Amino acid sequence: MSTTAVPQTRERAPLPARGRRIPEQYWGYVLLAPAILLVLGLILYPVAYSFWLSFHSKHAFLPIETFIGFENYIDLFTNSEDFWRSIELGAIYAFGSVGLQLIVGVSAALLLNQTFVGRTFIRGVTLFPYMVPTVVVVILFRWLFNDAYGFFPYALDFLGLDRDAFLWMEPEHVMLTVILISTWTFFPFVVIGTLARLQTIDPELYAAAKVDGAGVFRRFIHVTLPQISSVLFVIVLLRFIFMFTKFDVIWLLTGASGLGYFVRTLPIYTFVVTFNQLQVGAGAALSVIMFMLLAGFAYIYFKLFRREENL
Repeated sequence: MSTTAVPQTRERAPLPARGRRIPEQYWGYVLLAPAILLVLGLILYPVAYSFWLSFHSKHAFLPIETFIGFENYIDLFTNSEDFWRSIELGAIYAFGSVGLQLIVGVSAALLLNQTFVGRTFIRGVTLFPYMVPTVVVVILFRWLFNDAYGFFPYALDFLGLDRDAFLWMEPEHVMLTVILISTWTFFPFVVIGTLARLQTIDPELYAAAKVDGAGVFRRFIHVTLPQISSVLFVIVLLRFIFMFTKFDVIWLLTGASGLGYFVRTLPIYTFVVTFNQLQVGAGAALSVIMFMLLAGFAYIYFKLFRREENL
């Protein structure tokens, strides 16, 4: 009986990969490098350059730079009444517009969360102000508030009221006008965030509250408000930052001089110092101060929110 030998096959070791010169554990950093470079180039570099420029005296057009240390900051804090006035007006504008946006936005979200005929259409219409270009919004409201031929003065005449008793585009009332325009333009941002959270609330929570005899107001206080508080926290923070740094609405409506002096917030004042007075170093110092104010507000806001969560 003969046996046939089975040929043995020798396993070969895998050949080393060719062309891979970067260790595998570093590929993640390589793939993230473009995004990191983009952030450094578009965000961190301008911020760092503003900090560096704020310590210099520089003309907007002349290629002359002189290191002066903290003189720009000292002059703003000690000798500039317009600086403190711009902070006050900016705070009034930010708190006033954000407060009204919350009231209108949350109310609209609660309404749009209900079931009624035409709800989808109304939801789409509610987002309309947020999609309209700012310049179109300002032109529209300049016509609506015009003292001679505007709709609102005409409505006062139609109701038998004196149109001259309240002029929208006058120094005493222009801040209110700007706040109302900003509220109408940006309240859909609040609606979107709040409505998205309302749709995820468990209906059994409302059913249990009704069994306990809670009315509409108590259901809102004890069920709805705690459920949407985390969303409102983010909305308030973002809206305050956006409104405190808002430039286009105020500038397009009033400009820098004349009526614009009465709504010259910190961003507007920074623009005036930089491009009208041609003081780039002082303008950079103003931008740094604005950045630090917003960072401080965000820090305090986060601390207060965490403290409430721990109670």
